[in-house]
Amino acid sequence: MAKFAVVLTLFLLAVGCSKNSSQKLTDLSAEFVYNSLAFSPSAATAAGLHEYKGKKLDELLDDFSPENLARQKLYFEKFQTSLAELNPAGLTPEDRADLAILQDQIALSLLDLKEVHSEMHAPQMYVETLGNALFAPNALEYAPKPERIRQIIARLQKVPLFLDQAATNLVSSPLVWTQVAIEENQGNMNLVDKEIRSGVPPELTEAYARAARPALDAMTRFAAFLNGGLSIRSNFDWRLGGDVYQRKFRYTLHNGVEADDTLQQAERALVTVRARMLELALPLHREMFSAHKDHGALAGVERENAIIGEVLGRIADRHSTAESYMEDARKDLEEARAFVQEKHLLTLPLRANLKVIPTPEFMRGIYSVGGFNAAPALQPQLGAFYWVTPIPASWPKERTESKLREYNFYKLKLLTIHEAMPGHYVQMERANEVDPQPRRLLRSVFGNGPYVEGWGEYSTQAMLDAGFLNHSPELALTFAKEELRVLANTILDVRLQMLNMTDAEAMDLMRKQSFQETEEATGKLQRAKLSSAQLPMYFVGWRAWLNVRDQYRQAKGAGFNLAEFHDRALKEGAVPLPILSTLLK
Repeated sequence: MAKFAVVLTLFLLAVGCSKNSSQKLTDLSAEFVYNSLAFSPSAATAAGLHEYKGKKLDELLDDFSPENLARQKLYFEKFQTSLAELNPAGLTPEDRADLAILQDQIALSLLDLKEVHSEMHAPQMYVETLGNALFAPNALEYAPKPERIRQIIARLQKVPLFLDQAATNLVSSPLVWTQVAIEENQGNMNLVDKEIRSGVPPELTEAYARAARPALDAMTRFAAFLNGGLSIRSNFDWRLGGDVYQRKFRYTLHNGVEADDTLQQAERALVTVRARMLELALPLHREMFSAHKDHGALAGVERENAIIGEVLGRIADRHSTAESYMEDARKDLEEARAFVQEKHLLTLPLRANLKVIPTPEFMRGIYSVGGFNAAPALQPQLGAFYWVTPIPASWPKERTESKLREYNFYKLKLLTIHEAMPGHYVQMERANEVDPQPRRLLRSVFGNGPYVEGWGEYSTQAMLDAGFLNHSPELALTFAKEELRVLANTILDVRLQMLNMTDAEAMDLMRKQSFQETEEATGKLQRAKLSSAQLPMYFVGWRAWLNVRDQYRQAKGAGFNLAEFHDRALKEGAVPLPILSTLLK
């Protein structure tokens, strides 16, 4: 590690006055990724950066003090000026992709530091940052276990100050954010008191206990603060409002589309997809409900709802149990992997470093279903995680059944394809092969969201187009429902953030217009209130991926090869999709 730090320092200092714009951008990109990760030691550990400028990052926690936030703001402002001084004419196409990512990330950081002020209103940010800081060294085997436990101990010793700083910073919070923070804080306590403690080597048991006790006490005090003082200061609005949201939308998606135009596109597409679903559902409906006579007495939306709803309801009857849910996801992963290999849809990663694990408790507020956690960009051999959120044994039967029906036999396969194979896992593994190293970090850690989420949806479509499950009509209809969900995600995000959509209107959109189970819709509404400009990534990215493929196909003509397109596009890492087309020429 020390040798890496010396080489890195020399690299960053090697800035000559005679450098052209391309060389300057390379230096600036390296400076940005390493300094940004140093600002967030929890993210640095997850990215595989363990030491920087003499600091052992794995022993540190993020610093949210006003002084440090002011330093970050000044740094980003100066960096923004440095980027503006570059001569675009001297940049290569690859440089311009990196520049776009840098400009977006700087704009997003400054938007938060100067206008949104998450540090004053988002208690879940502190809880999740702390959870990641403790989870990563426990789960990632980048050093011998005793060394990693010592680093966790060093971080635990800093927990009281970290949470005191959080309580001092937080002036108000939407009740939904506070409630999620309360739940996730308990997850952190379980992580410290149970999961990590159970794996501590005997020689460190006493040292761990000494550090864990004050840390757990601090988490208990923070829980009391959340339940008491902060929960009654709930007057902060989670809605960004039109001006701030539109700018965040622009910086986050970088797709040449505005929020209001995207909303209109999604609402028009919702009508089109429902009509297509009716055509898919009718043959199945005649088979499953012959006595219903295609609901000929109904018309329009009512008929669509009746026919599609009944067929989807019957499809949902086939599902896992709460006990088999995780194991079924693992089986689906192997089935998808075998199909990708059989059809040669793309070149699979050589590493077999993906694990299917329960979603960490401190992340279940926003990952209520599951998610993907990429391998460290600097140490991809350490492994990646496909998170599947287990169904709590304490849930009532109706709630459990609602979750299982939504993630039924077919939908669980689609989730696994999207998150893992050939979705995010394959995409991020290929991104971790990008060179040079600063570019790899930039595009892996700060990459374009629509590229990432759009690939998840696009690659799922590619699997179905190739005949996954023998062109099952049940799977096709379930995927059409997935498309409806993608559209609803977009409508939900824009209307909630900009147009004061109510909870009742949101639930109507998801339950009645998009056929989602109550448990899924409730979780998605919470997620929409916790995030902003993230849910539209799926729709915007999916459409953009199809557009990039069509342009590539047109350019190649008879020489077009789908696997080659996938390999070339993934080889670039998560660049803005409008720029990807220029890189594939």
